[in-house]
Amino acid sequence: MRLPEGDLVRSRVVADPGVALSTALDRRLTGYAVLRPQDALLLGGDRRAVLTFDDGIPVLAYDGASDRGGVEALGDLAVPGPYRVELYEVPSDALATAHDTPELRVPPDRPAEELAADPQLVERTRALAPADRDDDTDRTAVEAFLADEEKIDAIREEAREEAERRAAEWGFTEQLEGKTVSERR
Repeated sequence: MRLPEGDLVRSRVVADPGVALSTALDRRLTGYAVLRPQDALLLGGDRRAVLTFDDGIPVLAYDGASDRGGVEALGDLAVPGPYRVELYEVPSDALATAHDTPELRVPPDRPAEELAADPQLVERTRALAPADRDDDTDRTAVEAFLADEEKIDAIREEAREEAERRAAEWGFTEQLEGKTVSERR
């Protein structure tokens, strides 16, 4: 991910990346944070991840070590501290191209949930996030999956067949003969 060179506004080693998220929110930062987790910090590695912000609200996440973006990148970053965090400020239009990359986008409150586990920061972020930024695609995908009864039934049938196959392998078929699934429990 290519980002414009920004003005460094803060550089710290912190135990919790929530400090950087809270600082960005308090400053209403438009820019980005470069995070170096403990393995890079303590072992001299070059692992870096980036979170971008628009008016203090997280927009994108990218982990250079795993080359993954979005919510997956947050999962890669959710490791115990310390972290070196650098916050950079850029003009508001400088991130427009980067922010138009759907596979890197994160729901506004997700970094606070994943990285900080701070309910107050999650609520503050939700309260300040624009209404049009409710882009929690992961939850929407799960909801869509659960609404698809055919897929659920297919998974249940596949699991039932696998259980019966294993029961036969292990010699349990006599115990199961003639019983319904609920009677087998």
